[in-house]
Amino acid sequence: MAFHRLAVVAVAAGMLAAVFSQTTFAQSADLAPATGNWMVRLRAVNLTAANKSDAVPALAIPADAIQINNKVLPELDISYFFTPHLAAELILTYPQQHDVTVMQSALGGPTKIGNFRHLPPILTMQYHFTPESRFKPYVGAGINYTRISNVNLQVPGVGPLDLSKNSFGPALQAGFDYRLTERLYFNVDLKKTWISADVKMAGQTISKVKVDPWLLGIGLGYRF
Repeated sequence: MAFHRLAVVAVAAGMLAAVFSQTTFAQSADLAPATGNWMVRLRAVNLTAANKSDAVPALAIPADAIQINNKVLPELDISYFFTPHLAAELILTYPQQHDVTVMQSALGGPTKIGNFRHLPPILTMQYHFTPESRFKPYVGAGINYTRISNVNLQVPGVGPLDLSKNSFGPALQAGFDYRLTERLYFNVDLKKTWISADVKMAGQTISKVKVDPWLLGIGLGYRF
């Protein structure tokens, strides 16, 4: 539900920015060129996991029954503009904790089995379509690296579980900046990343979890 609420806000913000961009189009030519090659953005991001997983017949766990919680998290990104159209963006946050729930198993209904932390930096290359205007849409593609730590998973009556510690996957991105002042920008950003981890018991892989989240963010940027 949080994702849908944030999506509605993002769409409304995009429509509002588009209206503003049309009403200020005549003024855009009078804008001073964007200042500086660096840009820093701070966003509130809603993470919505795909929650796909293999079945574990030995524990009567069906496919897609291993799930992590969705959450809102802070995100900091640092961008460098090589040209007015091309930029590289490094997306950062601090290690995020997620709860793990098995929705169905030999134990019955939903069972929380613990939590873990993950650190998911993303590096993308972006193309900005209209750098000379107030409304600046962009697309990007790159790579995600996820480091998993502090795994604390325990299946009652069975024993501890572990997760593979490293995951590499592609990342896609689309969004826009709306120029508020010479240096300050309003930003909406949507990313899709592919993240997976092996679930292990006694050193043996028993399932693969595909988190593959959507990340919808709203925030402010400062260019210098």
